[in-house]
Amino acid sequence: MTESSANKLLNGDACHRSSGAKKSTKNGIVKNHCLFQQPHKYRRPREKRRNVPHNASLYKKPYVESFEETPLMVAVLTYMGYGILTIFGYLRDFLRQWNIEKCNVAREREEQKDFVPLYQDFENFYTRNLYMRIRDNWNRPICSVPGAKMDLVERVSHDYNWTFEHTGKVVRDVINMGSYNYLGFAENTGACADAALEATQKYGVGVASTRCEMGNLDIHEELEQLVARFLGVESSMAFGMGFATNSMNIPALTGKGCLILSDELNHASLVLGARLSGSTIRVFKHNNMQSLEKLLRDAIVHGQPRTHRPWKKILIVVEGIYSMEGSIVRLPEVIALKKRYKAYLYLDEAHSIGALGPNGKGVVDYFGLDPKDIDIMMGTFTKSFGAAGGYIGGKKELIDYLRRHSHSALYATSMSSPVVQQTITSMKIIMGEDGTTLGADRLQQLSENTTYFRRKLRDMGFIIYGNDDSPVVPMMLYMPAKIGHWRLSVKWATCCS
Repeated sequence: MTESSANKLLNGDACHRSSGAKKSTKNGIVKNHCLFQQPHKYRRPREKRRNVPHNASLYKKPYVESFEETPLMVAVLTYMGYGILTIFGYLRDFLRQWNIEKCNVAREREEQKDFVPLYQDFENFYTRNLYMRIRDNWNRPICSVPGAKMDLVERVSHDYNWTFEHTGKVVRDVINMGSYNYLGFAENTGACADAALEATQKYGVGVASTRCEMGNLDIHEELEQLVARFLGVESSMAFGMGFATNSMNIPALTGKGCLILSDELNHASLVLGARLSGSTIRVFKHNNMQSLEKLLRDAIVHGQPRTHRPWKKILIVVEGIYSMEGSIVRLPEVIALKKRYKAYLYLDEAHSIGALGPNGKGVVDYFGLDPKDIDIMMGTFTKSFGAAGGYIGGKKELIDYLRRHSHSALYATSMSSPVVQQTITSMKIIMGEDGTTLGADRLQQLSENTTYFRRKLRDMGFIIYGNDDSPVVPMMLYMPAKIGHWRLSVKWATCCS
């Protein structure tokens, strides 16, 4: 990194274009990106795109992510829709209170009406009056492998979605748009399924013990060695639950007198882990390096509250791909800030591991960075690998410390053997150690699908968020009243075709 570029980066000027970069047009389309396209004729000229400089020491490829502003008319109509639904919600609550309308909400028993309520009535207002109208869009039971197409259990409701009953029929070949089965390894045939079956026959389904006692199998250690080799780190540790990998390990790493700098859009597991740790938590704006650097400077200058003593440690917590926004972390800049201010970095690669980068090794591989620059690498097996659980990777002394102090290591039962074997087999396929190109082919197909899907949605005029290379593609719907109507339209169009 040259001194001039480093100064620009670390002084909060992270979004300047290099001299060779082309300026964006008025509608925000960046012409120097390989996926440049003309704006759709119905495209609203309000899109914001942020372009990071093409500095070879920081970014080896253009970094483009889109967060289009909501058109004014759409925003007004959306607020009006929610306002009307809220007014009618209060009216229906009034009718239910006086038994004019049947109340399907669970109520306190007569002998418990004088008790302190478990929750405020307004907390359930959205569920009663807004969510119930479109509840049939979610929680649909499936009866097949969650592949590109899947089968649904048909159900009907006779009381406006308060209860459902199954008809005994199956809705077949429904397009799956809600699964994180990025590479298609969640399948019931093929090498992964066969290996999982053999592991079940050899070890059984579960060990019914923690790894500290009698639940440590040889394939657990094989998995951890494989993960460490896959990530390019010294050691790793596997856990049976992805959510608990964050929520139970962060408290083991930080505590009172420590400072956690968390992205405002971090996953709930990271937020819970930070709160359980007892550390001081400060939140920086999403993917905003100026905001992060300001917090780092303030933390070093002012120290702890009241005493102004130096913080015991400062931990930056970010995600590789943000699952609700589709954005990719600006990892080169985060690492530069982390090195300058001597902070630690916790990287959650739940959605990027196995789905991003030329070798499927996540956001570190995507940017071509050194894994040793990340202090704590976290990820899950529940997405790209079609399994369950999570891992922590890093230096050997870090992993040895977690084995002694992590609640997930000490109190949770060990991973099920077929799940472990599923992860091992799928990871070896991604790495090409199965002797085939199946892993590379699936990674290439995912990348092409991501590019094609995002480009076509933009051509059709939809508002989508996130980075152009992110396989997470959030599409904004806005109008709550149209969601149920849209699903029924698709249903009847499919049935009539």
